[in-house]
Amino acid sequence: MRKRWIRITMAVCMFCALYLLSREGALMVSKKAEESKGVIVIDSGHGGIDPGVVGIDGLKEKDINLKIAKYLAGYLEKEGYETVLTRETDKGLYDENSSNKKIQDMQNRCALIKEKEPLLTVSIHQNSYGDESVCGPQVFYYTDSKQGKELAGFIQEELNTQLKVLRPRTEKANSTYYLLKKSQGILNIVETGFLTNQREAELLKTKDYQKKCARAICDGILNFLKTVEKEAVNVL
Repeated sequence: MRKRWIRITMAVCMFCALYLLSREGALMVSKKAEESKGVIVIDSGHGGIDPGVVGIDGLKEKDINLKIAKYLAGYLEKEGYETVLTRETDKGLYDENSSNKKIQDMQNRCALIKEKEPLLTVSIHQNSYGDESVCGPQVFYYTDSKQGKELAGFIQEELNTQLKVLRPRTEKANSTYYLLKKSQGILNIVETGFLTNQREAELLKTKDYQKKCARAICDGILNFLKTVEKEAVNVL
């Protein structure tokens, strides 16, 4: 009888412990959701069978995009934002048996953005050009998006300043890029450099420079959101 009561007591204690742990976990998730300033989607361009630009010394765009995206997510989360990455590994957003992986990949990225309803989305990419002297980061926004242009301006300014760009560029309108055309909400495509330029390719493969790119993008986003918040307060 005594052994039976011991087993019952242990079972009850275990049940209570599991209940408290699950409740505490739920409260932590709830608290995190309440404390979040909002969701920001970070799209890491290409992935899987699609390497993107293959630059000097075989440097692959998809790898650099992902590293910068992860650093950016870390910086934004420290600022209180919830981040969603379209990919966290070297895998595209397509089915292996798909007849058109590229289109399916882009459609799935757009669908994810629509589902998350973020404050904004940034898509990280790298650039290329036939002339190896061409260099410098550049931010693209959809032609008809006023807020997209504002965000691009803030990010472009921070990239030019923090990366000490030798030939500063300006943000540029675009109406043909798939993500810009098809995605809902505010979206920028951020090309952090040219993998066909020797100097930038060497910089972009280093952790320090990748972090600098991410920090500059983060600061541009924060400056934009502060401006939006001020405008909203002024309207009220």
